[in-house]
Amino acid sequence: MGTNRIKAVVWDVDDTIFDYGRADLDGIRAHLAVEGLLEEHGGEEAALARWKTVSGTHWRRFVAGETDFEGHRRDRVREFLGTPLTEAQAAAWWDRYVTHYESAWSLFPDAAETLVAVAGLCRQAVLSNASLLVQERKLTTLGVRDHFENVVCAVELGIAKPEAGAFLHALGLAPAEVAYVGDDREVDGVGARDAGLRSVWVDRDGTRGPALEGVERITGLAELPALLTGQTRFGARSTFG
Repeated sequence: MGTNRIKAVVWDVDDTIFDYGRADLDGIRAHLAVEGLLEEHGGEEAALARWKTVSGTHWRRFVAGETDFEGHRRDRVREFLGTPLTEAQAAAWWDRYVTHYESAWSLFPDAAETLVAVAGLCRQAVLSNASLLVQERKLTTLGVRDHFENVVCAVELGIAKPEAGAFLHALGLAPAEVAYVGDDREVDGVGARDAGLRSVWVDRDGTRGPALEGVERITGLAELPALLTGQTRFGARSTFG
């Protein structure tokens, strides 16, 4: 994989530059406390674990095209509560949760500096499986929207990662000219690789599965500029894998 061909980095957002997992759990913890629902769902630890499981189930349904973006949110609420809520009731419960979730928004500590460093090397854009309205607001609120020439999201695009077509819409460049950076081993890592992009998988804790052929694994965003330029911190060729 030559580094001289890379003209742009396209980024995933959630759990890549934005600490979604922490914001989600902090948000739902605060929301359930206010709603008086922690003990009803087995205490804090059990409630948070259940929310995470339910959220993952319905996100995968959305990515697979089995429901739409707003529908997957309402279904998360209904399954978590175990209550047959109306559309309006489920949406209202979700909106109350979002207030707490948004108050917990933050970038990963290594994100802002890395975005600045990469801006000195090549163009940048976003490809996310969420909605444009959500991600534009998030990136703007977090102060990093200006780093990206374009923000492309699955809801508006009509196709989602890991479909190859999703990876080809962000900047109009040839796949071999683009590096894609994301945290999901299969959706981001394998998807980008199979679409012909240079695939960089962010595995922050190093426990998300074995290495993948054709996918470069990093454990933090600070490693990315060296990876793109083919240099380690000590000036040797990159050996990340």
